[in-house]
Amino acid sequence: MADPSSYRPKPGQIPDSPGVYKFRDEYRRVIYVGKAKNLRQRLANYFQDLAGLHPRTRTMVTTAASVEWTVVSTEVEALQLEYSWIKEYDPRFNVKYRDDKSYPYLAVTLNEEFPRVQVMRGAKKKGVRYFGPYGHAWAIRETVDLMLRVFPVRTCSAGVFKNAARSGRPCLLGYIGKCSAPCVGRVSPQEHRDLAEDFCDFMAGRTGTYIRRLEKDMTRAAEDMEYERAARLRDDAEALRRAMEKSAVVLADATDADLIAVAEDELEAAVQIFHVRGGRVRGQRGWVTDKVEAVDTAGLVEHALQQLYGEETGDSVPKEVLVPALPDVPEAVSQWLADRRGSQVSLRIPQRGDKKDLMGTVQRNAQQALALHKTKRASDLTTRSRALEEIAEALGLGSAPLRVECFDISHLQGDDVVASMVVFEDGLARKSEYRRFQIKGFEGQDDVRSMHEVIGRRFKRYLQEKERTGEWEEIRSPGITGPVPAPDTAPAAPPSHPGDASPQDGPREDGSPQDESREDDGRPKRFAYPPQLVVVDGGQPQVAAAKRALDELGIDDIAVCGLAKRLEEVWLPDEDDPVVLPRSSEGLYLLQRIRDEAHRFAITYQRAKRAKRVRSSPLDDVAGLGETRKQALIKHFGSVRKLRQATIDEICEVPGIGRRTAESVAVALAGAAPPAPAVNTATGEIIDEDDGGSTS
Repeated sequence: MADPSSYRPKPGQIPDSPGVYKFRDEYRRVIYVGKAKNLRQRLANYFQDLAGLHPRTRTMVTTAASVEWTVVSTEVEALQLEYSWIKEYDPRFNVKYRDDKSYPYLAVTLNEEFPRVQVMRGAKKKGVRYFGPYGHAWAIRETVDLMLRVFPVRTCSAGVFKNAARSGRPCLLGYIGKCSAPCVGRVSPQEHRDLAEDFCDFMAGRTGTYIRRLEKDMTRAAEDMEYERAARLRDDAEALRRAMEKSAVVLADATDADLIAVAEDELEAAVQIFHVRGGRVRGQRGWVTDKVEAVDTAGLVEHALQQLYGEETGDSVPKEVLVPALPDVPEAVSQWLADRRGSQVSLRIPQRGDKKDLMGTVQRNAQQALALHKTKRASDLTTRSRALEEIAEALGLGSAPLRVECFDISHLQGDDVVASMVVFEDGLARKSEYRRFQIKGFEGQDDVRSMHEVIGRRFKRYLQEKERTGEWEEIRSPGITGPVPAPDTAPAAPPSHPGDASPQDGPREDGSPQDESREDDGRPKRFAYPPQLVVVDGGQPQVAAAKRALDELGIDDIAVCGLAKRLEEVWLPDEDDPVVLPRSSEGLYLLQRIRDEAHRFAITYQRAKRAKRVRSSPLDDVAGLGETRKQALIKHFGSVRKLRQATIDEICEVPGIGRRTAESVAVALAGAAPPAPAVNTATGEIIDEDDGGSTS
C-alpha cells in the first residue's frame, strides 16, 4: 500500500487549466482516469488526510504510485479525452458499464453496392445504418417481413446473392415479391439503393409520407379500374400500419429523444435507455455496473452518456436527451453531444407532461433490471461460495459461516420498538426461520440496550433447547448455575406477505404463545440451531452489546460482527478499527443483502404494530368479545361514543350480546377516557369516534 504523499506533486507544479489526469500503480498500469475544470484544485482533493477521503477514493490513492496529467483547452476536449483514455486503458477504478445482454439491431448495409437488411449484434460498423436495439431478434424479423411488401430490399447473404447471380434465378423472396431481385438485374443498383434509403427513412420515423403516397396511388388505381393493383396497395399500406403498431406512440409526433434512467445502491447501479424516434419507442437497452469509484447519480449519467454516444455521429445522437440528473458540467456535455450530432442537442431533466411520465416508466425498468441482476448474482452457487469464503477470511473464522443470523432494531421515535432476526443458510434466505421480537425490558429508545436484550432472549432459547436434549453441560459456562429462564419472546405478527413467518409463529386460539422451540411434529424449531455468525445492524456499540449478551450466557463459539451503514464498515468485538472489505467484494455484497433483509423485516413489523395501535378501540380489551360482535355493537349504536352512553339493558338488546358481556363492555368503556374530538379542518365538522369514521 503506497503512501499518497510519496508521489504528491510539488506545490505550483500542477496547472490550474482544464485537463485529464491518470493515476498509475507501481507497475505503470493506469488504474484511474478523471477530468477536471481546474486540475490543481481537483488533484489537491486526492492528497488530503486519508481519513477524510471516501473509502473507494482512499483505496485508489493508496493503490496508485504516480499521477500524471494532460492539459487541454476546453472542458469539451477534456470530456472527449477522458472517454478515449477509459476505452484505451480500461482502468480498474473507473465506472464501466457492461451490457446485461447482447442486444440485436436492425441494420441496413449502405456501405455495399446492393444494401442488405439484416439482424446485427456486437460492435457497430462504419457505413451501416442501425435501428434499435430491440429486445428480441424475432421482433426485428416480424417487422422486416411486413415492410418487405413495400420496400423489397435484399435480405440474403453474400453467398446466396452470388449463387443467384451466377444461375440467373432469384431466391424464393424474389418470386413472391418480397425482394426486388437485384441479383438478376430486375432493378438497377441505384433503384435498389433508393428502396433501401426509403426503408431507412420509414424506420427513422418519417412514416406519414409513405402511407399517404400508397393511399393516393390506391385511389388512383381504383379510379382507373385497376382493382388488383389497388388491392395490393391497400395491403401494402395495412402492412406498414401493422409495422408501426409494433412500436407504441408515447410522445408527440416527430419527437426524437433518448431517455436515460438510473437505479443504484451502495455497490451497484443499473442504467436503462429508451430510444424514441418519431414519437415511438424504437429501442431499449440497459447496463449494470459496480460502483468502484465514489460517484453520484450525476456522475453515473455522465459515464452513461459517454458510453452511449462516444462512438456515434449524426442522427444516431438524438435532438433531445432526457436524464434524471444533469452532469456536473452540463454545458460541456451538451456541447460534446452537439459536436457529435452536428447540430444542437438539448440535455435536460423532464419536469412535467408525457416526457416525465415516460421517464417514470424508464426508471421502473432500471429498478427492475437492478433487482434482477442482484437476484441472478445471489443465486449463483459459485458466487455464494466465494462470498462466504471472503467473509470467513476477513473475520478470521475457521470455516465459512454456513448459517448467518442478522438482527436489526426498528422504532418510531422510541415508540413500538421491535427487532427482527433473519436467517441465511448457504448464502440464501431461509424465510421459514425468520423471527420477530417486541422489546419489553424497558421503555424508550436505546438501540444498544435493545440489541443486548434481543440477542440474550434468542440464545437463552437456544440454551434451553440444549438443556432439554441433554447437551447443556457441553456449552454451559462454569459461571452459570441453575436453569435458564424462558425468554418472553413475542410471537410474530401475521406475515406481511407469504414467507415472512411460518404459521407456528402465531398465538394459539386461547391466546397463549406457542412453544417456540418445537414444531408440531416434534422437530427442533428455529431457536434450536446455532449460527456460525451473528451480524448486527450497527457499529461498535451494537457489536459490543451483542458480544456481552453472549458472554453472559457463556457462549464463546459464535462469531459476532456489525455492519455500519454510513461507510459499510465491518466491526468486530474489542477492535478499535473496522474491517474494510473491497467494494467489489462478494462477501460485502452478501453481508449487505443480509443486513438489508433484516431491516426490511423489522420495519415491516414495526409499521404493522403502529398501524394496529392507531386503529385500537376500547372494545379490544373486553374479554370474549370477538370481531363479529364488536362490529354488531358499532352497527347497532352507530359509534363508540353512543355505545358509551348506552345502558346495560340497551346493550343487551344487540343480538348475540348477553348480560355478562354487556356489563363487561360498559365497564371497559367507562374505564377508558374518551379521546379529544377530532375536527375536519375543511368542513368544521367534528369527526365521530368510531371504527367506521362517520361524522356527526
